[in-house]
Amino acid sequence: AEFPGGMINSVGLANPGVERVATVELPWLAEHLSRARVIVNVVGAVPEDYVAVVRRLSGLKVITAFELNVSCPNTERGGEEFGANRQVLASLVRGCRDATDEVSAAAGADGLSVVNTIPGILYHWNASEGGQTYRLGSANGGVSGPALLPVGVLATRRVSERTGLPVIGVGGIRIPADVKQYLEAGASLVAVGTAALADPRCPQHLVAAWERHG
Repeated sequence: AEFPGGMINSVGLANPGVERVATVELPWLAEHLSRARVIVNVVGAVPEDYVAVVRRLSGLKVITAFELNVSCPNTERGGEEFGANRQVLASLVRGCRDATDEVSAAAGADGLSVVNTIPGILYHWNASEGGQTYRLGSANGGVSGPALLPVGVLATRRVSERTGLPVIGVGGIRIPADVKQYLEAGASLVAVGTAALADPRCPQHLVAAWERHG
């Protein structure tokens, strides 16, 4: 559902599954997008899911990095997000590290992506449906788009300063000026989500504009 300044969604994390990704999607990327640096986003309901995906894909040379989506609910802990508990998060990262071809001494993350969507809810009123109902069928959802820009920029600055690790800045990027905000905050890379839903070529346009003007 759109609203002025952003979008709220509850689309989940639909995907074709690790086997199709390994045998179809990634080989296609390797053949057709040779300049791309492929980062695979990994999700799961339990820690073993993450490890299984990383283990299955770790030998594919087209992959530059794995991004662990730790905003997912951990069903073993009653739906608590993986990233909400330090011990759970550390164990998850170590498990995935052990499943890759290269294991760092500290078994820590090489970098961080911030931020994901933030929780939100919206209503609408329809007399035929009995008055007030939710804009989304699942009631609450994730807020993204331009409204997320200052949140993402602040988080990028704090994470970059406090960890010293490379940061991928995410949230609300539409135009080159938004990219500049994240780079100024310390981001090494940026990601485009909601804007690419409206225009799938938005990332391409941003790269071209940045190469022209910086």
